[in-house]
Amino acid sequence: MASDQHLRPSRREIIVVGAASSFVISLPVGAAAQKKVVNRMANGNPSSSVVTLTVNGVDQKLFVDNRVTLLDALREGMKLTGTKKGCDHGQCGACTVMVNGQRVNSCLSLAVMHDGDEVTTIEGVGTPDSLDPMQAAFVKHDGYQCGYCTPGQICSAKAVLEEIKQNIPSHVTGDLTAPVKLSPDEIRERMSGNICRCGAYSNILDAIEDVAGSDT
Repeated sequence: MASDQHLRPSRREIIVVGAASSFVISLPVGAAAQKKVVNRMANGNPSSSVVTLTVNGVDQKLFVDNRVTLLDALREGMKLTGTKKGCDHGQCGACTVMVNGQRVNSCLSLAVMHDGDEVTTIEGVGTPDSLDPMQAAFVKHDGYQCGYCTPGQICSAKAVLEEIKQNIPSHVTGDLTAPVKLSPDEIRERMSGNICRCGAYSNILDAIEDVAGSDT
């Protein structure tokens, strides 16, 4: 059927993605014909899987090589390039996204591990016309310079404030029996996995404290 034909990945798509040692094909969820195509592809390739994710509120069905990271699935499969590839070793935090509300280094997490999960990238945080309060605070306090780490910083910062609200302790929490108090030390510790090579740390801290203050 013509509807099946146009849903198949083109030879060019397979070559380009395969050359990068990853194989990610993103198809919209819904139509029976689309599911049929994906399932047929998965059944013929035991090293690949069909993964369903909800990304920024939109259901996505992916056919991925089992070795593909969540980062590559987002960037290569769904073209959500706001999430940045930095060190690719989980050391810089540029690839931070939120999975089920918790921050995750997407470069260290395989896409197949997240079947059924809800993923939020910087594209789902806000838009240029309607900034999230954290994005607005980063602009207000000049919490970015080159901007490369900023998507990961903002995703991490939003999750950090939720962690504190949920009374989740960190390595610098003094009294584990008392409610966690928001403090510069708590924020610095929790944000320590996000590296800013421009050194905008003090401005980032100001931005996070600004948002935290407006929520209290």
